[in-house]
Formats: sequence, structure tokens, C-alpha cells
Amino acid sequence: MPGENLSRDEARTRAELLSVDGYEVVLDVRSAVDEAEPAEGPRTFRSVTTIRFRAAVPGAATFADLIAPSVNSVTLNGRALDVAAVFDGVRIALDGLAAENVLVVDANCAYSRTGEGLHRFVDPEDGEVYLYTQYEPADARRVYANFEQPDLKAPYRFEVSAPEGWQVWSNGAEESREAGVWRFAETAPISTYITCVVAGPYHYVTDSYTRGDLTIPLGAMCRKGLAKHFDADDVFLVTKQGFDLFHEIFDYPYPFGKYDQAFVPEYNLGAMENPGMVTFREEYIFRGKVTQASYERRANVILHEMAHMWFGDLVTMKWWDDLWLKESFADFMGSFGLVEATRFDQAWVTFANSRKAWAYRADQLPSTHPITADIRDLEDAKLNFDGITYAKGAAVLKQLVAYVGREAFLEGARRYFKANAYGNTTLDDLLSVLAEVSGRDMAEWSRAWLQTAGVNVLTPMVTCDAGGRLTELAVLQEGDELRPHRVAVGLYRLEPDGTLVRYARAGTDVSGARTVVEELAGRERPDLVLVNDEDLTYCKVRFDEGSLATLRAHLGDLTDPLARALSWSALWNLTRDGLMPARDFISLVLAHAGRETDVGVLQMLHAQALTAITHYTAPGRREQVGRELAAGALHELRLADPGSEHQLTWARFFAASAATEGDFQLLLGLLEGSARIDGLEVDQELRWDLLLPLAAHGAVDEGALTAELARDDTASGKRHQVRCLAARPSAAVKDQAWAAVVESDALSNALVEATIAGMQQPSQRALLAAYAEPYFEVIERVWADRSIQIGMDVVKGLYPALSDPEPTLAATDAWLSGHPDAAPALRRLVIESRDDLARAWRAQRRDEASDN
Repeated sequence: MPGENLSRDEARTRAELLSVDGYEVVLDVRSAVDEAEPAEGPRTFRSVTTIRFRAAVPGAATFADLIAPSVNSVTLNGRALDVAAVFDGVRIALDGLAAENVLVVDANCAYSRTGEGLHRFVDPEDGEVYLYTQYEPADARRVYANFEQPDLKAPYRFEVSAPEGWQVWSNGAEESREAGVWRFAETAPISTYITCVVAGPYHYVTDSYTRGDLTIPLGAMCRKGLAKHFDADDVFLVTKQGFDLFHEIFDYPYPFGKYDQAFVPEYNLGAMENPGMVTFREEYIFRGKVTQASYERRANVILHEMAHMWFGDLVTMKWWDDLWLKESFADFMGSFGLVEATRFDQAWVTFANSRKAWAYRADQLPSTHPITADIRDLEDAKLNFDGITYAKGAAVLKQLVAYVGREAFLEGARRYFKANAYGNTTLDDLLSVLAEVSGRDMAEWSRAWLQTAGVNVLTPMVTCDAGGRLTELAVLQEGDELRPHRVAVGLYRLEPDGTLVRYARAGTDVSGARTVVEELAGRERPDLVLVNDEDLTYCKVRFDEGSLATLRAHLGDLTDPLARALSWSALWNLTRDGLMPARDFISLVLAHAGRETDVGVLQMLHAQALTAITHYTAPGRREQVGRELAAGALHELRLADPGSEHQLTWARFFAASAATEGDFQLLLGLLEGSARIDGLEVDQELRWDLLLPLAAHGAVDEGALTAELARDDTASGKRHQVRCLAARPSAAVKDQAWAAVVESDALSNALVEATIAGMQQPSQRALLAAYAEPYFEVIERVWADRSIQIGMDVVKGLYPALSDPEPTLAATDAWLSGHPDAAPALRRLVIESRDDLARAWRAQRRDEASDN
């Protein structure tokens, strides 16, 4: 639609003109439960918004934002405006502004099925309807008229008319409810994108947090169908631990009153930091047995969102260029908080091995950007919720803590909150306070780390004398931008008992192309040199030949879990970069992963091994290596302690890697109960994990999947069934899946995601080749016609990454050269997918060359 993609320049101009004093939003969502669908058009709800605002230039013109099927009336300062003349479906034109203004907009807004705006979900298990809102970066305008940009903050009052028997929540505390009308207290000044409404017959549990004179009412909710699985006590435990920590280190009391946490269906994100009303994807409520890594991941997200109450909600970036001011800090604080305050005291291991892998990939794409990015418009903003803004930003903050010191970093945060509470900031506002408390030159640090893109490579150069002593250990730095790195360099040796342990460590500042670590001269020759020991900086680590040989033979003997995680991460980067054959990495996984104690690292290794065989292994060797991988997975599954989380992890990996008729027979036996592995409980979630590869290889039919849905007739079961149905090895099935997501908008966001995931099976390359050409014919239309979230899902998910690389790359280049004026965000997604495929092709050629 014209005007939907708000630009930074438009937002800046509007912010210079307007100051917003308050919103009153009245929603009527009783239509959510109407049994009959509308005869034409979308199902709608009534939205009446009153905005009080000032204009710096009386007589000036501006616009309000609203995406709605229809508007009943628009009144500005008591003057009725001609709706047809001022509303174009996206914006409401406003002219002749007074110094003080009152705008009233009465609209009919549409419920969403894409997770954007006010999402409506009908639970197939019991027919109940559930609503929740999700706005970031700019979808509040799908629910009420507003000025949709982060620097026009204002207080909000919400009033919601809801069906009988429902409960309703918003950012503010409930003030009253009468005859199905819920009224909520006025909020502190907040941005549009973090306002929120949740409504429906949710299962709701309460608690409270007390610290001194401060009491925070706590609530947690989920669908009624998930109530039996909801471990709210653990959610509240982590919540209270987080509040204890953040109150202590931030020295600024939580500023938004109550603290509700809603686990909602068909959610596009992990979670969203709406103050007082945080929303999470309901997959964080576990329907079956999961590993501690899953609980750690949930706890991390809880603390991440809580950190946003300060970084993002209390103090908010002016525009999306400085998105990192909230996301990088929240990502860092998620892991920091786990280690400091919860039972998950090894969270930096997960961060080093898993979270940073996301950053390394994003930072090596053609679309890489500085942490402080150039965000021209809202489409740019949507795509920049990426591994650079989150994980690289968090890693750089970890380096910042090493650079300025922990206490200086936290004191800087405290002063930043006090100076900018309820306001909006830019990079300079934070840097000035950090420079003040640390005495460091933050401008140069910022230029190197925040304002340049790319990842450095650090490699040790080891020189020893004839007696086996180090004469020099130097660290070589490569990259387009050579940065200052505060690192620890660890020396490890093999002990008589076979373990690989650290015997020396030196902290040093790496700068320039070559840095000598003077402190380590004279030490005995190491078996392993680990640059960036303790994971203090953000870089790719390489090894000298001796260290690499040690890891090939003894990686499982490394006693320190963080050192192991860092070594695995470095080996994976070697594989992705085409410097290590994919089969070598898979061999390392088969040789050493069985001894990995950290289950989160183990799960990451399994995912990487599957990626290696799918994308990086030479085509002529895939089948053989696949059989070896499945056999190794089954071997480790049988060795794992009965009932352990490692056993469950190996069971899932075996299912995902199953390659032979014998493998599939065992999976069928586990499903049917005719086969058994001691201690392995085949619960409902694991049943679906076993069914997906069986469906993909034609070992179960539609009838079996229909029967399984009858056994698990829930929203989760439906998603699993849709994924399995689309995975079947049939041209007709693939045609049906393609049509469902490309030619129709009938599916919800969750089922679009499930259909795409099921359709794209690595074992079905020949079937999928037929969609390479149509892909390039439809993506521009899809991008124009569908919501940005669905557009992203389709463009990324259906890219022909499993097709023959050479012709697919040529077709991609032809599309890019032939569509120079396509939406920049669409071109970026295609360029990123092309780069992943080109990287895969390089890795395949490297793997193939290793045969010679």
C-alpha cells in the first residue's frame, strides 16, 4: 500500500513538529467469537482512538497512521473530516493543526492471522478464541490510530469490551470491569510498538515479587489446553531472580507496576517486551520431556525481555538505527543474568557455541551492516532484527565489559537510565556516559566496534626452541577493519590421565595485524593454543597446525566446557569457510560429541552436523556419509544413560539423520511399541519427531498422520501434522504445499511456517527442483501482496537452496540483475539466500577435493 513503509526522514520531520500528550484507545472485540464468518472482507473489530497532541507550528500539516479496512469518522479539534479525502488505507492526512489538538478516529480494524496486529486464534481442541497483539516495529497502527514511531512516546489508557467469560490484560493494571468492559490504568510514557492487549479465556496464575517497599504483582497465562503442562512456578522463580539482579545492578526500580507474562499461540517471535505485559511464544510451555537446554533457553528469554524494561522501554532509541541500544543489551543481559542469578550458571557456554554462530553467519553475508545500522525505513527495520543486532551486539558488549571493567559498565548503565528515563536516545547518549565513568576513549572504540561491519580472524603463531619452550607466541589479526580486542590466550596440555587441561593463561590487548603475548614466552610447548579463551571478544578463532591435530584426536578430552564450546565453534567456522572438509567436521562429531557434557552444545553440534551433510558435503558422498552419521547417532543413543537428557537428544538426532530401511523400521517400532530403548519415553512430542522422517521417506502415509492428529488433536498437533503432510515424497503433495503458501492466504502464519518446513526435505532434491524457476516468477508478487512477515517466510523458506548450485546461482543472478527496482528488503533476502548457497557450493567443492 502507498505510504505503509514509513521512512526515517518522514518520522524525523513528524517528531520535530509533534509532541503527544496521551492516547485513549477503546476496542470492542466481542466480534472475535461470532460463529459466522463475514460475507466478504476480513473479520473486524471496532477501534476508537483519541489522541491529544501539540504542534510546534500552528497551521502545519502532518498525518496519523492507521491500517484498517474502513474508517467510520475522523474528527480533528471538533471538526469532522471527509474520511474519503483524508484516509488512504494507511494514513490519515491532517492539516490546519492548532497548537493543541484532539484527534478522534473511529475505525473498523481487521483481526490478523499473520501474527501482526491483533492476532485471532481459534483453538482446534476446544473451539475457544484467543487474542493477543504484536506490533514491533510498526503494527500498532493495525489496531488503533497513532503516530507510529518510537520517539513519539505518550501515556496510554485502554478500554476493551470483551465477550462474556473472557479476561483482558493490557500494559496498565486493571482499574475496573463492568458488563464486559475492562478499563486499565494510564501507563507511563511508552512507544506505540510496546503497547499491548491480551484477551480470551486464558488460564491465569498469579504471584508477587517484593523487594523492600516495592511489590510487583506477577501473572502468567496460557491457553486452557496447555494449562496441564504449564510450569508457572519455574517461570515465576526465574522472574523473581531476574528482578533481584536487575534491581541490584541497575539501581532503578522497575517502573511499570505489574508484570504479566503471556504465552500465546502462533507467535512470530521468541517474545516481546511490552512493559507490564510481556508476550512469549507458547512453545516455551513444554508438552513433553525436554532437556535443561530448553529450560535455559526459556529462562534466557525471560531475562532478555525483563532487561528491556530498562533497555528499550524506560529508555528507547529515537529511530531503528539504534535498535542495538535495546536488543544488544537485552541479549547480553539474558546470558549475564542467567550466570549471575539462576541455576543456569554455564550460560556463557551456550552463548559462545550457539548464540554467536547466528552472529558469525549474519556478519559474513553481503548484507552485513554495522551494529549501529543505517535504517532508511520500516522494511529495513524489520530485517535488522538479526544476528548482528542481537548476538554480535551482545558479544561486543561482553568485550566492552572486558575493556572498561564490569563496575564501570554497570555504573554507566545506571547513569544512563537516570538521565534518560522515559525518553529517547541515540548512540552518543550512551557513549558519553560510558566515557565519563570509564575514562576510556569511547569514540574510537565505537568507531571500530559499533560503526564498522565484519568479523576479525585471530590466529596464533607459535615458535618454540629445540628444548620445547615457547620463544614467541603472537596473535595474527585479519579483517577489513582491525579492531582492539581484549582477549585471554590459554595454553593447554595433555596430562598423563589423558585429559586436556589449561596450564597457563595470559590476558592481552590485541591491536593491529600482529601482537606478541610477552607473558607466555618461556612456557613449555602447548598441545593446544586457544586464542579468545573465556570468550571475551567477538572474533573467529583459527588454530596452528599442532593445535588442530590435538583437537582432532583429543577434543573430547578437554575438561573445560567453555573451552570445548569455543573449539567446536572454531571448527564449525572452518567448515563453513571451506577450510575444513565437511566430512572432517562430521567425523569429529562422531568421534567426540558423545563425550559432550553440555546438552545445549550437543544439540548445536547435531544441528551443525545435519547442515554439514545437507549443504556442505560433496553430492557424491552424501549418501555414504549420511549412513555413517545415522549409525553413529544410533550407537550413541544406545550408549546414553537410560532416561537422561542426553539420551533424548541422541534419539531426536537419530530420527533426524535416519537414512536406511533399518533406521526407519526402528523408528516405526519405537512408535508402535514393538521396539524399545531402555529409559527412552516416547511421549507425544517425540512421536512427532519420529514421524517426520518417516513421512519424508514414505514410510508412513496420510492415514497414519491423520490417526496421529486424532491422538493429539491440539493446536500443536495440527502444526506437526501439517509439517509431516507436506514432507511426503510426492509431486502432488509438493504442488499442494506450494499452492497453500504461495497462491493462497488462507493459512495462518504458524501453518505457513509448518508447510514450508515440511516441503523442504533434503532427501527430496529431485522433487523440489521443479520449483526453482517458479520461485523467481512469484516472489515479487508475494512480497507485494502479503504481509511482511509472511513475505519473509515465503521468500526465505522457498528459496531453492537444495537445487543444483550452479544453475540456481545463475538464476538468482538473473533475477537480481533483472529486478534492480524490486523492494530493497526483498532484494536483501534473495541476496542473503544466494550467499548461503554460494558458500555451500564452495564447501562442497572443498569436501570433494579432499578425496584427491
